[in-house]
Amino acid sequence: MAVEKLVILGSGPAGLTAAIYAARASLQPLVIEGLQPGGQLTTTFEVENFPGFPEGIQGPELMDRTRKQAERFGTRFVMDEVVKADLSRRPFVLELTGGRLEARMVIVATGAQVRKLGLPSEDALWGKGVSACATCDAFFFRGKDVLVVGGGEAALEEATYLARTSKSVTIIHRRDEFRACKHLTARTLGIPNVRAVWDSVVVECLDPAQGQFVGARVRNVKSGEERVLPADGLFVAIGHSPSTGVFAGQLDRNEAGYLVANPPGTPRTNVPGIFVAGDVADPHYRQAVSAAGMGCQAAIEAERFLAAEGG
Repeated sequence: MAVEKLVILGSGPAGLTAAIYAARASLQPLVIEGLQPGGQLTTTFEVENFPGFPEGIQGPELMDRTRKQAERFGTRFVMDEVVKADLSRRPFVLELTGGRLEARMVIVATGAQVRKLGLPSEDALWGKGVSACATCDAFFFRGKDVLVVGGGEAALEEATYLARTSKSVTIIHRRDEFRACKHLTARTLGIPNVRAVWDSVVVECLDPAQGQFVGARVRNVKSGEERVLPADGLFVAIGHSPSTGVFAGQLDRNEAGYLVANPPGTPRTNVPGIFVAGDVADPHYRQAVSAAGMGCQAAIEAERFLAAEGG
């Protein structure tokens, strides 16, 4: 079995940018695309904040063009996923659903999955008024009424961001108090156009038949009473789940499961030869452009690592 020089796990902005840089550096990268080639951006309707596209661009188109750019420099692709990894020795061993690989270096760019409400109507309206990123989509809701679901710091930060440009922001939370710190809670609820709906959960997003979000049906968990909250947008802010399970016990992770850089501020990990990029190691920003930047850094570090070993 030939040993790969560099295997990149993930084909979102981080993985594909790493592939572009690595291929141009003659690292002959092999990208394991995962089961959702292109990552989360393939479910994003309109991307207006990625540099170089003043008119905006569809998420799937952006990822397709980035993939073709990586292919142009010789990147190879396999549509598969890693189900097991042995990082205790080099070359590293990666077990895929369709076979086995060995690699001298690995860039982990497997991303993080948005935690959703689990409603069919939510999926039907995703990208049509339902979102999970205020930084990405707040522009589309300027002067409009929006809902935010969640009760932690992420939800309150989303609400605060949206309140700057939206007409009103209503935070829906299943408990009677937020999980966020008291200072953040007081600051958020002190914003004039922000209010909270307590002890409530979203049971349906309206209206899939119209093909556009127009409100949410919510249920009070104590009384069982249901009512409709009309709105132009819904932001799900109940967290993300980083795709790091196969590396448990081998790569350092924080309490939320995100991979931890070692040393901080670099794409290196506690295992020499393993690098990280994108949302899998970024619980704070989760932007396509920041993920791409991390992919660039990971590829450059991989090139330097190999050069230090004598090529």
